[in-house]
Amino acid sequence: MKKTLRIATRKSALALWQTNHVKTLLHAAHPDIEIELVKIVTEGDRILDRPLAEIGGKGLFLKELERAMLDGQADLAVHSMKDVPASMAAGLVLDAVLPRANPYDALVSRDGSLLTDLPAGSRIGTSSLRRKSQLLALRPDLDVADLRGNVDTRLRKLDEGQYDAIILACAGLQRLGLGERITETLQPPDWLPASTQGIIGLQCRENDHDTRALIEPLADADTMVVASAERAVARVLQATCQVPLAAHAVLQDGMVRLWSVVGATDGTETISASGEAPASDAVGLGERVAADLMRNGAGKIIAGL
Repeated sequence: MKKTLRIATRKSALALWQTNHVKTLLHAAHPDIEIELVKIVTEGDRILDRPLAEIGGKGLFLKELERAMLDGQADLAVHSMKDVPASMAAGLVLDAVLPRANPYDALVSRDGSLLTDLPAGSRIGTSSLRRKSQLLALRPDLDVADLRGNVDTRLRKLDEGQYDAIILACAGLQRLGLGERITETLQPPDWLPASTQGIIGLQCRENDHDTRALIEPLADADTMVVASAERAVARVLQATCQVPLAAHAVLQDGMVRLWSVVGATDGTETISASGEAPASDAVGLGERVAADLMRNGAGKIIAGL
């Protein structure tokens, strides 16, 4: 068993929080192990003046981390699962996910207004086509504008008055000790989160059996079940962040319940599907829900993007 583990991570405050959280858990499971952080600036961190959907999507936040593992510069990468494409680079596996944090989106408004109370024409910041689609479906009178940058940057732009409200992930705010900034939690049935939102995933080389053994104690089986269902929807639809897709699964008493939505980016059309299956059939459930979405017209929306 290796004595030193090198973890690749982005340099943002949230990425470092997640990586240090994993470091703490690994030290608790393996007190004698040495852990080094390999801090990397990804292409997604460097290009901040264009929407993610225009420059290649959230996969830009992990390509360099994956390359570091494949090149032998790092042994493990810590990811926000919603940034991990449904199809990963060859030679890498995602064996373990941590217990899911709050999966929902947060509305953070400058004056404390809820979504239903924002005045017509209010400027709402988000970098997500999914969030834009759901916002405009509920409030077509809002002005949805692109917003990039880390959590602190986005909050600063809100506080400076560049936006009347912004949409962020509850988990990110709460992990950074900023949960008090949440004005409203946006949740089902009116609002669905991104696939695997709130889940931290651990990725390593497929042939690195020592690292795979080290992270095994951190794996949460229940969270992997719901993640598998949600990721199956995205995989079948070949959905990147250019597709306004929401998917949310819950596990209770051995059964997985899954809801998913594909919406037009202008909010004018929404296609939904849902289903339920035993936990052992989580992937199959995701595939069937994706097929239902396609039969209901999601393919037409995706083709028109």
